Amino acid sequence: MIPWKLIDTADVPGGGEQLRLMQRGKEFTIKLGQNELMSSRLYGSEEALATLSCSRIKARPAPRLLIGGLGMGFTLRAALKVLGPKARITVAELVPAVIAWARGPMAELSGDSLNDPRVDIREADVVKLIAAARGSYDAILLDVDNGPQGLTRTSNDALYDASGLRAAFTALSPAGVLAVWSSHPADHFAPQLRKAGFVAEEIKIRATGAGGRGARHVIWIATRPA
Repeated sequence: MIPWKLIDTADVPGGGEQLRLMQRGKEFTIKLGQNELMSSRLYGSEEALATLSCSRIKARPAPRLLIGGLGMGFTLRAALKVLGPKARITVAELVPAVIAWARGPMAELSGDSLNDPRVDIREADVVKLIAAARGSYDAILLDVDNGPQGLTRTSNDALYDASGLRAAFTALSPAGVLAVWSSHPADHFAPQLRKAGFVAEEIKIRATGAGGRGARHVIWIATRPA
C-alpha cells in the first residue's frame, strides 16, 4: 500500500494543534492531531450541505450565499452546480494555508471553482462576517470545526451558541436558510435553533452521500420565517 506523505502543516489562528495536509497517491486528508477533519474520499455529506440548502434558494433572481470554511472545496463546487449565473458566493476561510492548498496541491479537487466569477474567496473569520451582516444572505452554510461540538478553536463556539444563532438569523434574508454540517450528532442543537427563531430540520446522511455507506454525518437545515 502507498504510504501517507506529509505535504504541509498550518497553524489555526487561536487554536492549539496544527493542521496537517497528507497525501497518498491521489487521495488527500486534512488532520488535526489524530482526528481526520476531511478526506477527498468521503465528501458526499459536504456536497449535500450545498445541494439541500441551495435547492431552496435557487429560484431567487440573484441568490447570495455565505460559506463558512473552504475545506477541500466540495461544498463550493456543489453550490455552483445548483445556483445560476447571477448568484454571488462568499467563502470565508480562516486558515490561509487551506486556501493555498486548494490552489496548489489540491487544485484538481477545486477545479475551476475558485476562479468562478460568482465566487469571492476571503481570508476571514466567518463569525465576523455574520456579525456584520443584516439580511445580507439568502443562505449561510457552515462547515466549521466539525460542527457544534468543535475541535480546533474554542472561539468557534460563538457560531453555535445562542448569540451566534441569533446573529445568523439577523444576517439572513426572509425565508433564508442556515445549514450546518457536523461529523457527530448533537441532540441539543435543533432545540437551540428553534429557540433562536428558526424552523429546524435535522438530516442524517452518510459520509459518502445519500444511499452510500460509512459514517453518518448530520446536517441541520434551519429556515428563517418569511
